[in-house]
Amino acid sequence: MHSVPIIETERLVLRPYRRDDFTAYAALFADSEVTRFVGGVPYTREQSWTRFLRQVGMWHYFGFGFFAIQDRTTGAFLGEAGFHDVHRLITPSLEGTMETGWALSPKAHGQGLATEAVSAALEWADRQFPQVRKTCIIDVGNRASVRVAEKQGFKEFWRTSYHGTHVIMFERQRTLAGSTARKAPMPAHLET
Repeated sequence: MHSVPIIETERLVLRPYRRDDFTAYAALFADSEVTRFVGGVPYTREQSWTRFLRQVGMWHYFGFGFFAIQDRTTGAFLGEAGFHDVHRLITPSLEGTMETGWALSPKAHGQGLATEAVSAALEWADRQFPQVRKTCIIDVGNRASVRVAEKQGFKEFWRTSYHGTHVIMFERQRTLAGSTARKAPMPAHLET
C-alpha cells in the first residue's frame, strides 16, 4: 500500500481523501459548472461515489492518484488534482501515462488555484516518476484548463473526439533537471 503525501503550497494543502470529504465531493460533481467539461452533465451521488473511490484506489495500485485540495487557511474542500490511468478508449492511447486532471469548485475559479495545485502535484510527480510521460485531455471549449495545462509545459499533440466531445490531447516532457520523460510514439502524420 502506498501512502499519499501531503503537499503544502502558499494557499493550498494537497492531501489524501478522507471519507468525510465525500459530501463536498458529491456537491462539486453535482454542479453543472464543474461538469460542463467533465462528461457534460452533473453526476448523481452514486456516480460521484464511484469516482471518489476510483480516485482513492489509484494510490494503492499505481503509487499515484488524486489529491483532495483544501484551502490552507479555512480548511475548506476546494476540489481535486492529480493523476490517473483510466484506460480510456481513445486513440492514441494514454495507457501507461500519468494522465493529469483537476476540478475545482466554482468559488475557487479565477484565482490561480488550479495552476497552484497542478504545479505542486506535477513537481511531486516529476520527483517520484521522472521517466513516466505526463498527459491530459481537455475539452476544446475549456479555455481556462487549456491555460492551466500550458502554464505547466503541456503541449498539444492530438485532437480527437472522446464520448462525442471534441478534445485536445496534451503531453508534458518537462521533468526534473537531468531526467527525460519517456515519449510514446507519435502517429505518423504528427512526427517531426
